[in-house]
Amino acid sequence: MRFEIMRLDDIDGTAVESTVVDAASVNRIVQQAASVGQRIYIRPADSAAR
Repeated sequence: MRFEIMRLDDIDGTAVESTVVDAASVNRIVQQAASVGQRIYIRPADSAAR
C-alpha cells in the first residue's frame, strides 16, 4: 500500500510539499518529522498517484 505524506505549513497548516511512499517508509518519515517538530498529514495515496 502507498501513502501520500504532506508537509504542513507551521503558520496556517496548508500543504507545502507532498510525496508518495510505500508503507515501509511511513514509520521512518514520521520519526524524522517528530524529531524536528514538523507537522505532517498522512493519507492513503490515490491509485493513480506516483
